[in-house]
Amino acid sequence: MIKKLLIANRGEIALRILRACKELDISTVAAYSEADRDLMHVKMADESICIGPAESSKSYLNIPSLISAMELCGADGIHPGYGFLSENGDFAEQVEKSDFQFVGPSSEIIRLMGNKVSAKRFAKEMGLPVVPGTDGPIDENLKEEAMKIGYPIILKAASGGGGRGMRIVNDESELEDAIALTQAESETAFGDSTIYMEKFLSSPRHIEVQVMADRFGNVLHLGDRDCSLQRRHQKVIEEAPAIGIPQEEKEDIFKKCVEACKKMKYVSAGTFEFLYEDGEFYFIEMNTRIQVEHPVTESITGLDLVKLQLRIARNEELKIKQEDVVFSGHAIECRINAEHPKTFFPSPGKVVDYHAPGGIGVRMDSHLYNGYVVPPHYDSLIAKLVCRAYDREDARSRLLRALDEMYISGIDTNIDLHKELITDPNFINGTFNINYLEEKLGSEND
Repeated sequence: MIKKLLIANRGEIALRILRACKELDISTVAAYSEADRDLMHVKMADESICIGPAESSKSYLNIPSLISAMELCGADGIHPGYGFLSENGDFAEQVEKSDFQFVGPSSEIIRLMGNKVSAKRFAKEMGLPVVPGTDGPIDENLKEEAMKIGYPIILKAASGGGGRGMRIVNDESELEDAIALTQAESETAFGDSTIYMEKFLSSPRHIEVQVMADRFGNVLHLGDRDCSLQRRHQKVIEEAPAIGIPQEEKEDIFKKCVEACKKMKYVSAGTFEFLYEDGEFYFIEMNTRIQVEHPVTESITGLDLVKLQLRIARNEELKIKQEDVVFSGHAIECRINAEHPKTFFPSPGKVVDYHAPGGIGVRMDSHLYNGYVVPPHYDSLIAKLVCRAYDREDARSRLLRALDEMYISGIDTNIDLHKELITDPNFINGTFNINYLEEKLGSEND
């Protein structure tokens, strides 16, 4: 039973966790870096503890510091949020060995699904459809494997993420150099030079399935999300449910995701990510944590995913069954970043004025307030604006109104980019894929 929780993250997700804890009568301790002592959740938590200097490697990524913080404050559980150490198997194992409760799956599952090669192999064994490619790391038969898959192929780092350690190869003449470059990039970024190859899909959509599982074998799927609007493999806009996919195809993939969770004895929140092209789903990875875009799922189900996570971590059984999950309406989320809308350079600095939009169906997840200083050391995400309505067009028009109503001064933001995107005919019509935003931005800069 978790009675006191260390929140090992920052920004809006830390505030989100804190609020869920208050509703569950869990005492909270905010772990913060020296650059983050003025964060809203640090001020609101029951206790707070500094875990190191601004550099994330010395604070939010410092495993000994976090374990020591738990011991010092008497916490019996820790929530890693997303990013940082949320999918680090070594960290989860240290938490387990120290007899603390990690809010998330076991370290064994995190390691299994955190390595894209093992995850893909395991997914295939579990009956999930996968992109044609190598079943393991690239070996001396690379040319034969590439010919078997068929060009173009994409090389990927086994331990990769965030769009790094990926390279497209169009023909055999590019292969050897591309492998060497991708291995070097993977070693530098992730400390692991292992890479693998897959068939490159030219115009897929990025579709994901949210699941929730307890320790008693109960597994729920909470529907799908479309996360195809991306820049440099970073999601920009997400929505639920995905449009233009036959419901029978969705139900089939939902069933396979649930069965996979049961077979691997998965516990906590998780997300299966797929590429979808020409009526086929292809598994690419599983995120073993809560995701940035979880509010769109909450908006159409009425469920609090973070509270469900915490209840499961307290060894409670899910009170709802699959037939109790009701999907209603449509929700769209914009990620609001502190960055220049054209150059995308980060824009840290003092927030002079901040006004959040409101009204029916409008949700704003943010840690901003007037006078808050956005530090230069971390991800530029400062808010998530989510709008829900009866149907997609109403949600879109509500989102446009909310973006017009939002006001942030003192720093640059990408609010205008979001306005441009959701009024784009291709977004309105749903005729976009994972390449669309990059191509659109590229053509604007020509």
